[in-house]
Amino acid sequence: MARRIDFYDDPNAPTPNSLVPSVNVVVANEAGDILLIRRSDNDNWAVPGGAVDLGESIPVAAVRETLEETGITCEITGIVGTYTDPRHVILYTSNGEVRQEFSIVLTARAVGGKPTPSDESREVRWIPKAEIEHYRMDRSMQVRIGHYMLGSSPYIG
Repeated sequence: MARRIDFYDDPNAPTPNSLVPSVNVVVANEAGDILLIRRSDNDNWAVPGGAVDLGESIPVAAVRETLEETGITCEITGIVGTYTDPRHVILYTSNGEVRQEFSIVLTARAVGGKPTPSDESREVRWIPKAEIEHYRMDRSMQVRIGHYMLGSSPYIG
């Protein structure tokens, strides 16, 4: 199985060979719970997201990726921030691609659908904010969700 391995400020990390604009989406339901997926490629929990395809805008990519990975249709409501830290690189073992982080994190509200796993997600759950810390996730995802929970101005980094 192809894997995703995240490295942060690691002298043993492979050298990046790719920079791909991507989007992550913090989707909330009416109760304020956050939609999380358990990723198929590394077994970590995360908010949905993925690469922006040629010919689509950031919001269109965000809605598409959320629906593909979770079965939930969402409406974009705002921005958490931009994340472009060159110390965070991601190795994809399927093809040797090593991406430098480049992600725009948006907020959204759920407007339809039901949590449904996909090829990219083993599980999909609505998680109360108070329980998020109990879910294993990569450092970068913890930072992004933390910024969302602070509710401050968009993070630029």
